[in-house]
Amino acid sequence: MATYKEIKGVTVQTVDSDPVEFVGSWASGGSLNTAREAAAGAGTQTAAIMFGGSSPAPGPYPQPYYIHDETESYDGTTFTEVADLNTARMANRGGFGTSTAGFLAGGYTYPPAGPTGIQQLCESWNGSAWSETTDFNTKRYSFASSNSSPYTSAIITGGFTGGPPPSQINDAVETWNGSSWTETTETNSPKGSGSGAGISSTAAIVVGPPDSTVESWDGSSWTEVAEMTTTRSSTGSAGTYTSGLWFGGPSSNAKTESWNGTSWTELNDLSTGRSNIGAAGGSSATTSSLAAGGSGVTAVSEEWTAPAVFNQQVEGQLYFNSTTNTFKETLSDIPGATWSSASSLNTTRWGMGSAARGTNGTNETALAFGGGTPPANTALTEEWNGSAWSEENDLNQARKDTTGFGASYTSALCGGGGYPTRYANTETWNGSSWTEVNDLNQARSNLSGTGTVTSGIIAGGSLPPSTALTETWDGTSWTETSDLNSARGNGAMSGDSGTSALLADGNDSKKVEQWDGTSWTEIAETNQERSDIFGGIGNVTLAMVAGGYSPAPVSPVTTVNVELWNGTSWTEINNLATGRASPGSQGSATSAMVQGGYTAPGSGTGTTETFTVALTNKTIGSS
Repeated sequence: MATYKEIKGVTVQTVDSDPVEFVGSWASGGSLNTAREAAAGAGTQTAAIMFGGSSPAPGPYPQPYYIHDETESYDGTTFTEVADLNTARMANRGGFGTSTAGFLAGGYTYPPAGPTGIQQLCESWNGSAWSETTDFNTKRYSFASSNSSPYTSAIITGGFTGGPPPSQINDAVETWNGSSWTETTETNSPKGSGSGAGISSTAAIVVGPPDSTVESWDGSSWTEVAEMTTTRSSTGSAGTYTSGLWFGGPSSNAKTESWNGTSWTELNDLSTGRSNIGAAGGSSATTSSLAAGGSGVTAVSEEWTAPAVFNQQVEGQLYFNSTTNTFKETLSDIPGATWSSASSLNTTRWGMGSAARGTNGTNETALAFGGGTPPANTALTEEWNGSAWSEENDLNQARKDTTGFGASYTSALCGGGGYPTRYANTETWNGSSWTEVNDLNQARSNLSGTGTVTSGIIAGGSLPPSTALTETWDGTSWTETSDLNSARGNGAMSGDSGTSALLADGNDSKKVEQWDGTSWTEIAETNQERSDIFGGIGNVTLAMVAGGYSPAPVSPVTTVNVELWNGTSWTEINNLATGRASPGSQGSATSAMVQGGYTAPGSGTGTTETFTVALTNKTIGSS
């Protein structure tokens, strides 16, 4: 007799991401009070200090820079000015320790009377003041150091010993034991403007030009290891010699790479490419780092965050046949699914609102409302029953470039939109008619939204210009909350509620941001820049973007491109049959639909396409 498990199966869960060092993203942090580059950093992402650095001065050489002695502490949200260094200096790559027990070695300064050259001065930080301590043996600047914590065991390598130009690169290495410096084994090749990682004087790694070699230190000797994917100098770095993070570089480089003790892996880029970055991260740098200031003399800081644990997602059902002693698993083959043609809208239009999307969304029921065919805006509402569209009662306010959401075709919301007049009007749908409710705080068009009629969110749009404004809906009224990191309109928003959303692309961007109910965080970008997507599909762990406008050298073109989000990264999957911009879209990543849109300026389509993922069986083993 068959057992319950043989009939119903057992749910299978799989991790949806690679190990920690292969995921993560940068998001905006608090700004420095004093913009600068070539500062030094110490501590962690939520408890850091940044000190020293430089900014351009109007005078010619030998006074081309303002040299800074300011120290700022960071609590994970805000930078606060604290006690200054005793000696102002730049090219400070010799910072290490914690926010309450830090250290600065060497550097370079240009006083008004002329250059005194390179420093060998060292200072220690006790959380409230700097004190001069034992100098190291060789004057230098722009060298690599471990980011040791505590600062009583550290190592510095290479750097420049001559200057101003021409400067002399050296291969000197010194270790610090908390009270004195000791010269030790030199690197295999001299390195200037290098960067390092390591939390003690016996285990470190150094990356630095003029060549592309990377060397690791075991406490007695240096060994050449795998080179970085992209050779560059003056990067920020943090972490240990087996788990480190490197970011930025010359020519506004934004690349980020992780080191796992054996190999390098490229990760998501900085939002703002730059070199000479102040960095902090401690031993947990690959999951939590801070990048502050940098070339261009910026005050910008960015925070790196990667998950410390794997996420799980249901993959399918597992069945066991007790007669044959075999297992079989059902899988949702999303990449293998294709789009199918379905009945067209009764009225061709674009820029419409739509419902329903999210975890439980399907292509069996849907609602499309508003939109336009220039020069007219429309109030039309159409309902999809799985095979055809039928006209229903109109919106009270005709509008295009609007947004809409709702858990089902009988419970929806439409907010904002309109051109050239932009509206704040909000209406809710009860399955048969629209009712005006409380307005948005800010009238706008080209906005994005998701959620239910009791818990929703809208973000971005055009006032004009583009805005980053975000508002949440509690079933009664709208509340302004934390802005997007990047102002934009025409993006695709997916999600289940006002506390869980994903906004992708918009304004010819690849940027993606995730909403946790409190703030937006930048995460992995899509593969293709696009705008005019409007509707989203799915939720924050399994979503799709379909169609839109893609930038081109002369004018934008509609795209058939579709991308899938699995909670970690974006993957291109099977295309739409018809390229379209500003369509309506809804459903989940396993049962989606797009309808309408425009195929060229002034030319639209009413066609509908559905996306259905079939379950496939896979034999995975036997007992």
